[in-house]
Amino acid sequence: MTLTRRPRLQALASTFLLATALACAPVRADIVVGQTIGVTGQAAATVKEALNGAQLWIEHINAQGGIKGEKIQLLTLDDEFDVQKAAANARVLIEQKKAVVLFMNRGTPHTEAILPLLQQHGIALVAPSTGAMLLHNPVQRYVFNVRAPYQREAEKAIEHLHSTGITRIAVVHVDDSFGRDAMEGASKGFAKTRLQPVAVLKADREKPAFDSLVPALVKAETQAVLWVGSSQVVAGGVKALRAAGSSAQVVTLSNNASAGFVKQLGDASRGVIVSQVFPGERAVKYPFVQEAQRLARAKGYDELTPAMLEGFAAAKVLAEALRQAAPQFTREKVLAALEGLRKFDLGGLEISYGPGDHSGLDFADLAIIGADGRFVR
Repeated sequence: MTLTRRPRLQALASTFLLATALACAPVRADIVVGQTIGVTGQAAATVKEALNGAQLWIEHINAQGGIKGEKIQLLTLDDEFDVQKAAANARVLIEQKKAVVLFMNRGTPHTEAILPLLQQHGIALVAPSTGAMLLHNPVQRYVFNVRAPYQREAEKAIEHLHSTGITRIAVVHVDDSFGRDAMEGASKGFAKTRLQPVAVLKADREKPAFDSLVPALVKAETQAVLWVGSSQVVAGGVKALRAAGSSAQVVTLSNNASAGFVKQLGDASRGVIVSQVFPGERAVKYPFVQEAQRLARAKGYDELTPAMLEGFAAAKVLAEALRQAAPQFTREKVLAALEGLRKFDLGGLEISYGPGDHSGLDFADLAIIGADGRFVR
């Protein structure tokens, strides 16, 4: 009796030991990175390009085996560029999908709506695709910017127009926190150049009234206009301005630095100035631009765009933070890794964070859309 039961007991013991060993073995799982962004909606053209740029680096990292053997899973939810949906998506990503970090959302009021969730859950947001000053000053502990603020761009735009001899400058801005923030920067530019705007007009974010905005610009004998809004809105405004016979120089901010914006402008694209927060997509003196070009060609893209380059740089910062947080990919570890990031070389540009500075880069430049539809510096 004892002899017949012993093999069974040994078999059961072996099974138990195997199960215990499997349970104790490290389980590999994707690193869940959450993103809410307007894949559809007013900002879709630029959003898709930035997302493509980010995927270039994320896919490159994953192809190399990921980070400590775990791959980055970018879980993207479409908020249709709607503020309430952005906040709802962020909650789902944090509470249900258990994201360890949020990444490259878009929109100033959208980011404002997400801020309370970051604090509530102790989760970092890397590279919001907005230059709102409220994300820079005072320092938001859970927000890590990669790009320069809109105020810096708007200020530089006014200074540039003044340097070319233009004095009759108007501003049209979307009537929300994004527009008000950009207007503050423009005001700094006006103060520096000792100019007064010939008109400051507010536009509804969803339904701008071109039939009243454009006549007001024409009546003010505007030589140039800084137009702040989504790519769809600004493109519509430029077309309406040209249809009214105005040849005023139009400048817009880097949220519209995309090939998609150029397509939306159509025949009205030539000569429109767009501010930039990264070096030119053909500036091969920067190693990270060369790197992005190489990966883009391998992916089958004809060329880089400014929006793709922003997404690429953002993904490099994200991946470095995850690398430094390894092997424990928790919200706390990722936050600590970001706060400790010092002199990280993107490839010709350094980025550092500290307790009193989450601003990232301060690069700002201008580009004009040429006859071939490409951005020229």
